[in-house]
Amino acid sequence: MTTASTYRLLVVDDEPDLRTLYELTLVREGYDVESAGTVAEAWAALQQQRFAAVITDMRLPDGTGLDLLRRMDDAGRREKGIVITAYGSAENAVEALKAGAYDYLTKPFDLRQFRSVVATALGRAPAPVAEPGIASPRGPAASASGQAVASAPRQPGAATALRRLVGTSAPMQQMRSMIEKVARGMAPVLVQGESGTGKELVARAIHEVSPRAGQAFVAVNCGAIPEALLDAEFFGYRKGAFTGANEDRDGFFQAAHGGTLFLDEIGELPLSMQSKLLRVIQERAVRPLGSTAELPVNVRIISATHKDLANEVATSRFRQDLFYRLNVIQISVPPLRERLGFPGNVRELENLLHRALAMAGGARIEHQDLALPDAVLQDHEIEAGAEGVEVMALPAAAGLVPLPTNLETYLDEVERDILERALERHRYNRTAAGASLGLSLRQMRYRMARLGIGAADGAADRGDAG
Repeated sequence: MTTASTYRLLVVDDEPDLRTLYELTLVREGYDVESAGTVAEAWAALQQQRFAAVITDMRLPDGTGLDLLRRMDDAGRREKGIVITAYGSAENAVEALKAGAYDYLTKPFDLRQFRSVVATALGRAPAPVAEPGIASPRGPAASASGQAVASAPRQPGAATALRRLVGTSAPMQQMRSMIEKVARGMAPVLVQGESGTGKELVARAIHEVSPRAGQAFVAVNCGAIPEALLDAEFFGYRKGAFTGANEDRDGFFQAAHGGTLFLDEIGELPLSMQSKLLRVIQERAVRPLGSTAELPVNVRIISATHKDLANEVATSRFRQDLFYRLNVIQISVPPLRERLGFPGNVRELENLLHRALAMAGGARIEHQDLALPDAVLQDHEIEAGAEGVEVMALPAAAGLVPLPTNLETYLDEVERDILERALERHRYNRTAAGASLGLSLRQMRYRMARLGIGAADGAADRGDAG
């Protein structure tokens, strides 16, 4: 078992009193600690030995903590970097993460928070979430995840997670490389891509490659939660907080404690909830409904959207400060048509196979069931067995598939077909049909109206909540 004394830490600060305070705090935790007062002194210490982590103030007499981090990165150093920034300097915190810092501390902070962030960076055992009613220090509890060394090895499930991101094209290889790189730290990640391109697969891969792989991965569709329930779902509640709250319940943040919280379709959150989310990210604590105490939460946030959030910010539909917090690292997921020469995206391919399976006359899907040219399919066949569909590799001639003459009309027809089949499957209950597709009732109504989809008489509102 790895103990605290195994770790050697380097503390960099030009204020002797603060440096001594940090040293004493860490020594009492059992760490071996060395200190430096400038970038040059810190770099000299790094040339002599390796450390598990480097804790550096942002402003130093001969440069900044970011200068030190970049120098370490250029030299291939594997120490975890923790940057201490001035109070209120959110931009500095974001810059620290972009420069390769594992995490940051914003002044003023208490020593419990300081110890917690260091323990999290080193992958030591977690501090439990505080009991209801007991005030907690603002800041993350230590994480249970990770290896107890500065350069943690790849997680056991990493290879499997990356294999699920199929494709050998250059964009896919670049994306897998980016996932492995960003998985090591705590920086928030924004996954950008069209609907159906596999953004959640990317988020899961980041989690499973990261030191948090053994902890919870909580996926949330932000557009599928009624606005009135957002606070309760995200932050939890205490018994008696409102009518029907018959017991304590954890929210998404508590459920993801120690792990990863994936916020899909983050652009769908209303502005009021965006401000609350920003505060949780800044304070690293949540207050359940009906509680007077804040609970520290230690989660890594990965968000995803098909929208252009920069444009949403420009039109005042998304908070600029939240956008900066979430968009520290951006990963763009290329659509399938940019990877394999197939029109559309992964979801369209899935829908095509479902349609072909339904239209097939027997246990085998033939060329004509796919409604694609023989020049494309040639002798490649798709077997449909009782346990699912086995897809044989399509030839390189797939690039010959004709493009739609009107993309908007084509996509509308695809969406119309999906919505109609979902409605039929759920007996025209729009709430249930929408939920099966990850849509709220409001979103379902909007799409039905836009596409001119009518529901069966008398059945449209059966079971619908409003």
